[in-house]
Amino acid sequence: MRDYVNEQPQRTEKKLSERRLYHVLFLSIGLLCIVQAVLNLSLRLTLYSSETAVTSGCNVTDVGGENHRKDGETDCEHIQPGHCKKFLEDICALKKDRSQLENSNSKLRQQMKEVEEERDILKRRLAERNGCASSQCPADWRELNSRCYFLSTETQTWEGSRKHCQSQGADLVVINSEQEQNAIYRLNGSEYLLFWIGLHGKNGMFQWVDGSALETPFWQLGQPDHGGPNNNEDCVEMYHKEPVLLSWNDAPCGHQRHWLCEKDLGFFP
Repeated sequence: MRDYVNEQPQRTEKKLSERRLYHVLFLSIGLLCIVQAVLNLSLRLTLYSSETAVTSGCNVTDVGGENHRKDGETDCEHIQPGHCKKFLEDICALKKDRSQLENSNSKLRQQMKEVEEERDILKRRLAERNGCASSQCPADWRELNSRCYFLSTETQTWEGSRKHCQSQGADLVVINSEQEQNAIYRLNGSEYLLFWIGLHGKNGMFQWVDGSALETPFWQLGQPDHGGPNNNEDCVEMYHKEPVLLSWNDAPCGHQRHWLCEKDLGFFP
């Protein structure tokens, strides 16, 4: 009877501990989402204010019957002295504010990724603590920073490589930070390893397979060069012969390369 009485407080304390972990996690993610929404709104207001200032402040110069809008090329003859200069100064200040907001937005996205990684770690620890599940990568996959990676031993085109990843519930790797770039560099130890990553584009505009924009590039010197007028180099490979932070190259998507898949940790009973 005495053992049963002592068991109740221990279960209650364990449940309270789990609830605190969830509360901290949800509050952190919620706060970051709110901050990002405020920054996005501020950025849009800044851009709108900049356009309004240019339109209302200075008349755009007409050349050859066409309207050419360029920063600083304004006709101040019909504006009171000093007003045009003030508008141009305001534009410069707004551009500076926009640049700061874009930098803040980029840092916020990185912080959100770090919070998501911490969330995954907390979920794994919580599952292991409850003894009901364990998180792990499938066989032949490698765990790095709470993510699962698969480096192929075969070669495929970029599209064929991506289809293989998707068949495994994954996709070609999306590299979001210098930390991840360092983690996957020379993953198999080979100096000459060359593999596809999940970056592709058109006309020099690259984006990741998850739809996110390219923010932290690690191009080789002189890249991307788009292969000249007779080539289409719309897919990106990573070459370990180059330095870790200068190892990306744009290449034709039909080339045969190894590939690197990425996905979340799985939870198995």
